[in-house]
Amino acid sequence: MARKPAVAMMRIAIAGAGGLAALLAQELSNSAHAVLILSRRPHPEFEANYDCQVAVVDYNNLETLQFFLHGVDLVISTISGVEQLNLIDAARLARVRTFVPSEFEGALGHRPAPGSDPFDHDSSTALGQLRHWSSSRSYPMKYTVFSCGIFYERFAPGGLRAYNMGATDRIPNQGDYLIDVGAGTAELPATNAQGRPIMVTLTSATDVARFVAAAIELGIDNWPREYKMRGARITPQRIQHFCTEFQITNRPYTEVIAWLDYYRHNNDQERWYQMQHLLQTADGRYSFGEANLNDAVDVEPIGFRQWLYDNWGPAQ
Repeated sequence: MARKPAVAMMRIAIAGAGGLAALLAQELSNSAHAVLILSRRPHPEFEANYDCQVAVVDYNNLETLQFFLHGVDLVISTISGVEQLNLIDAARLARVRTFVPSEFEGALGHRPAPGSDPFDHDSSTALGQLRHWSSSRSYPMKYTVFSCGIFYERFAPGGLRAYNMGATDRIPNQGDYLIDVGAGTAELPATNAQGRPIMVTLTSATDVARFVAAAIELGIDNWPREYKMRGARITPQRIQHFCTEFQITNRPYTEVIAWLDYYRHNNDQERWYQMQHLLQTADGRYSFGEANLNDAVDVEPIGFRQWLYDNWGPAQ
């Protein structure tokens, strides 16, 4: 017997065809909803594996985007920058009911002010655009951000890049963020600016897709402005404790600031961005306590220790 949906069938568009988009498509293929993938290139594997339609689009052509979005109830974006800004405009013109921007890592209230965020990539502009359209008198388009902290996959063999994720991320490779499990090395922020311990919230990308799919079954009309989910919440040092025989460098907060200045003056962008993530972690960008989506849906996320074992084996 076919699974009866909790809500009426909707048309859902997923912008992008990377790893997270594929996970979302896979989860939604088990639902009664019609799924449309928007991509710059053909992806027959999506149609074959997930029983969804693929539309090849030019994100700089609003008229074409608007055409493909007619009749769509929900847009989930996994793209960023100017392309996402155009997508938001097209969704509004096509009278899409709800938009989910590509804002998964971190939490809205823990980000630097606009203009001072090194990882913004037009994020603040997109959120401002969505706030504007959500308050429109003629046709308000709602939006909801799904926040997951940090993807587990940053600690996987090959990092985010191995999952076809993080294409616009400055640190997509294994070992770019805090810990290189394979090399047995870790560079961690010791404390925050006040000398207190640091916490990090983490969720696997697979579970992010499961959480989003479960939220859709609740109905999109009453979604809050932000849904937070988590698989684990631990200190960076605790992440390292799950592994063995690590060479660890703990950076005091003042030392992180000093290294940032050093790498900027020496034009070492790779190390500057890595150190920026240490600073953002120390400042609490990737930490939150309450996870309202965990409480709202029946999804049991995988714990970080088990995920680490599944991806690296018992030697770690």
